[in-house]
Amino acid sequence: MTAMKRLIPLFTALSLEPLAAPAQPLVLKAEAFRHYIEDFNRNDDELYKGSFPNTEAWDFLKDNIPLLDCPDKDIAVTYYFRWWSYRKHIKQTPDGWIVDEFLPNVGWTGKFNSSNCAAGHHIYEGRWLADPKYLNDYIAFWFGKNGDPRRYSFWVADAVWQRYCVTGNRTEALHLLPDLIANFTEWEKSQRDASGLYWQTDDRDGMEMSIGGSGCRATINSYQFGDALAIARLAGLAGKADVTREYREKAQAIKKLVQEKLWDSKADFFKVLPRGENKSLADVCELHGYTPWYFNLPDPQFAVAWKQTIDPRGFFAPFGLTTAEQRNPKFTISYAGHECQWNGPVWPFSTAVTLTGLANLLNGPAQDVIGAKDYFELLKIYAKSQRLRLADGRVVPWIDEDQNPVNGDWIARTLLMQRGSKIPDRGKDYNHSTFCDLVISGLIGLRPRADDTVEVNPLVPAAWDYFCLDNIRYHGHWLTILYDRMGERYNKGKGIRVFSDGKEIAASEKLTRVAGQLSTQSGIASPEPSAGWKKYEDNPVTPQNQFKGEAD
Repeated sequence: MTAMKRLIPLFTALSLEPLAAPAQPLVLKAEAFRHYIEDFNRNDDELYKGSFPNTEAWDFLKDNIPLLDCPDKDIAVTYYFRWWSYRKHIKQTPDGWIVDEFLPNVGWTGKFNSSNCAAGHHIYEGRWLADPKYLNDYIAFWFGKNGDPRRYSFWVADAVWQRYCVTGNRTEALHLLPDLIANFTEWEKSQRDASGLYWQTDDRDGMEMSIGGSGCRATINSYQFGDALAIARLAGLAGKADVTREYREKAQAIKKLVQEKLWDSKADFFKVLPRGENKSLADVCELHGYTPWYFNLPDPQFAVAWKQTIDPRGFFAPFGLTTAEQRNPKFTISYAGHECQWNGPVWPFSTAVTLTGLANLLNGPAQDVIGAKDYFELLKIYAKSQRLRLADGRVVPWIDEDQNPVNGDWIARTLLMQRGSKIPDRGKDYNHSTFCDLVISGLIGLRPRADDTVEVNPLVPAAWDYFCLDNIRYHGHWLTILYDRMGERYNKGKGIRVFSDGKEIAASEKLTRVAGQLSTQSGIASPEPSAGWKKYEDNPVTPQNQFKGEAD
C-alpha cells in the first residue's frame, strides 16, 4: 500500500472533523486587532490572489491565530504581519492543502510550486493555527506520490513531533511513523558518510554560495539528530520499545560525532568538515553552526559559542544576524553574481533557526554567556528589519529573501529589479522562516510539551507592565496567557496567569516561570515533553531541574 493511499483517507477524515467552535477570547477582543490586517491590505499590491485573498484575510485569521497584546509596537506589527503573509501561502490543490514558499511559480520547486526547503519552518509556525486541516494535508503531501521530502534537507520527523506537542493529536502523529522511518533510512543511504556523519551540499541545505561550503555540516546532522529523537518518541507512544531504543542510539551516535568532529575548540564553534581523509574544519564560523541548539543537541559546555551572536565582529549587525562571521576575510555583501548568497547577508531562515535555538538554550541549564535580554534584543532587531521603504516614502512591513545587514536593503529584490527580471518581486511575502512561533514559544514562553503540563517561561523585558496571548488552541483546549503588573489592564489579578478554557491553572505575582495542569479530557497520556524536558513532581518546573537531553 503506498504512502498516499495510506495517508489521504486518514488525513481527509481528520480534515473533515468539525473544528471545535472558536472560543471567545477570555481577555482580548479580536476586533481590537483588525486594524493591523486592514492596514496590511491597504498597503499591499496583491500580485497573487491565493486561496484566502486579502478580502478574506481577517475572517481567516480571527478564527485561527492566537491574539497578541504587548507594549512593543514593532513586535506586535510584525507578529500580525507574519500571520497575514503566512495566510497567503496556504494553498488548496487537487492533492489537498499545502503551504508554499514563493507566491510566484519558480523553476526549482516541485508540484504545485511546493518546496521542502523551509517546510520545517512552515510546520513550526503553522502548528499554532486553530484549524488543523491545513497542516494535516500538507504533511501528508510530502509522503504522497507528489511529495519530495528529500529535495532539500528537511527536519520533518522533528516538526511532526513538535506539532504533536501543540495539537495533542496522537493518532495523526503515529500514522506518520512508518513514513518517517522510511524517510530517515533513505537519508542514511544517500547522505551518511563513512565517518558516520551526514553530508550535504550547501545548495541542498538551501544555503548556496557559502564560505564553509559543502561537506559534513551542522545543519543536516542536527536535522538527523532531531528526527531520530522524534522517531524514538513517537515509537514510544506506539509501544514499539525496540524502535525507540534503536533511534535513541542513532541520536546518541550523531550527537557524539557532532560534538567530537564538528566542534572547533579554538574558535569555540561548530563548523563544516569537508568530506575525505585528513580534512580540516572550514576556517569560518557560520550562523548555521547554531542549528544543534534548535534540537537541544549540545552539552552545556558548548554554550560558549553564543557569545558570537552579540559580538559585532561575529554575527551581530544593525539589521540582524549575518550568515558568516564579519571578522572572516571572505565575509562579503555582494551585489554581483548570484542574487542569493550565504557568505554574509542576513537570511531570515537562519535567524529563525538561531533564535529558536537560543530560546531552547535559555530554557536549559543555567549559563552566563547570553541571557533573556539578548534574546529580546535580537528578536526586536529581527522584527524591525522586516520593513521596506516604498517609492513614495512609506515604510511598510515586508519579508523577502536575503538582506543587507548594514542598511536593511533586500538584496535579491534589488538585483532582480536592476536586472529586469520577469518577477522582480519574487521574494515578496517570502515564506522561508518563522516569526510568530518565536513570539509564542520564545518571547511569551509557551513551551510545547507532550504531557498535560502547560509550561510558560517568558523571555520578555522586565520593564514590560503587561502582555497577553489569547485564543491559543493547545491539546484540545483554549489557553490564555497574560501578565499584568498592577492587575488593572486585564482585571484578572496581578502578575502572570494562565487559563485553560477560562479556568485559571497557574499564577504568580512575579514575572517568572509557571506551570499548570490541563484537564485529562485532552487524552494525552505520554509523560514525555518536547525539547529535551522531563516533568518533575514539583511545579512549576525550575531551571535547576531541567533535563539535559535525552541522547546523553
